[in-house]
Amino acid sequence: MSDRDVHRLQHMQAHAREAIALAAERSRVDLDEDRVFSLAMTRLLEIVGEAAARISEETRMQLPDIPWPDIVSLRNRLIHGYDAVDHDILWNIVREDLPLLVEQMESYLT
Repeated sequence: MSDRDVHRLQHMQAHAREAIALAAERSRVDLDEDRVFSLAMTRLLEIVGEAAARISEETRMQLPDIPWPDIVSLRNRLIHGYDAVDHDILWNIVREDLPLLVEQMESYLT
């Protein structure tokens, strides 16, 4: 695994952790009512997806348990479909999917 890919995996992990930490003190309703919180969560997931998009194919194949297409697709949806972000989906990703991703990153990066 290249140093660049390790760096990108670290970005994915750090930004996923930050999203989880921000959401821990909030509720789903906050995504609708707090614009700054909503923008922060969206941006953190965009960064996770952008870092994933830059991971080499070789590294992706070494880490097949990570749903690379889903992560990159989410990033694309958030960037290009900015006017139609479904907060229910965003909340579920942060609460259910990101903790697993962080665990996977921890096992790969240690």
